[in-house]
Amino acid sequence: MEGWKKVTDAVHEAGGFIFIQLMHVGRVSHPDNTPHHRQPVAPSAIAPGVEMFTAKGMQEIPVPRELSEEDIQTTITDFRKAAAAAVKAGADRVEIHGANGYLINQFIGENSNTRSDKYGGSIENRARFAIEVTKAIVEEIGAERTGFRISPGTPLNGIDEGEHGPEVYLHLVKELAQYNLAYLHVMHLGNEILLREIRNIWPNPLLVNRAGRALEDLSVDIDNGLADMAPVGVWSLANPDLVERLKEGFPLNEADRKTLYSGNGNEGYTDYPTMRELQSQQQ
Repeated sequence: MEGWKKVTDAVHEAGGFIFIQLMHVGRVSHPDNTPHHRQPVAPSAIAPGVEMFTAKGMQEIPVPRELSEEDIQTTITDFRKAAAAAVKAGADRVEIHGANGYLINQFIGENSNTRSDKYGGSIENRARFAIEVTKAIVEEIGAERTGFRISPGTPLNGIDEGEHGPEVYLHLVKELAQYNLAYLHVMHLGNEILLREIRNIWPNPLLVNRAGRALEDLSVDIDNGLADMAPVGVWSLANPDLVERLKEGFPLNEADRKTLYSGNGNEGYTDYPTMRELQSQQQ
C-alpha cells in the first residue's frame, strides 16, 4: 500500500484519476514466478495448454490444484481485502478482472470448470464465483467504486466457454446490474448480437474495447450508442501523452512488443518520447 500510495499521489497531483485492477490469475501461473514455488490453483485441475512468461523464458503451465469450497471462500475474502487495500492506497476505483482467461473467467469457461458442486455445471453456477466476488467488494468499498471487466468469447489463456457461454454472460450481466456498479468493461471480439444484448440490459456506463481496431474507428461504438467509453490498451503504453496526441492529430508511437512483460527496467515502459519532446527535437 505504501508503494502504491506514491503512484496514486502522483496521479492525483497531476489532476488524474486512478483505477486499480484486482486480478487473480488462477491457473495462468508458474511455480517459478512465485517466491514459494507453489502449484497454481483453479476451479478444476486442468492445465490451460499454453506457455507462461518466466525468468527462464516461456514455460508450459503445469496442472493446477483444484480449489476446495473452503479455498473459494478464502479467495473471495482475498478479493475483499485487496479492494480495501487499493482504496487505502489512494485508488479512486477498482476494476474486478473477470476476463482474459484468469480465475474468474476460468469459473465461466466450460473447458476449465468441470466441477459438480454449486460453482460448476449450470449457467447460474458458472457465474456464481464472479457474483460472490462482486458482492464482497461492493460490501467493502461501495458499488460506486467498483467496475467489472469481461471478455465474452475470448480464447485467451486456453479458455473455451462453450456453446452456452453467451447465456452465462447474459445471466452474469443481469446479476451484476443489480449491484449498480460504476461500469462494465467489455473486451469485445465480434459477437455483435451479444454486445447489443449486454447494452440493452446494462443500465450504467458501458466500456467497449475492440481489439485490433483502427484508430479512426475509436469512437464508432460510442457514435452508434453501443458504448459510453472506448478504452485503449497498447496505445496508452506507448504514448504517455495519448490524449494530447489524439486532440492534436499527432502521430502515435509504435509499441515495442518485445519489451512487454520483459521486466528489463525502463525499456518499453517509461522511455517512450512525448509529443512535445519530438517537436522540440524537430526544431
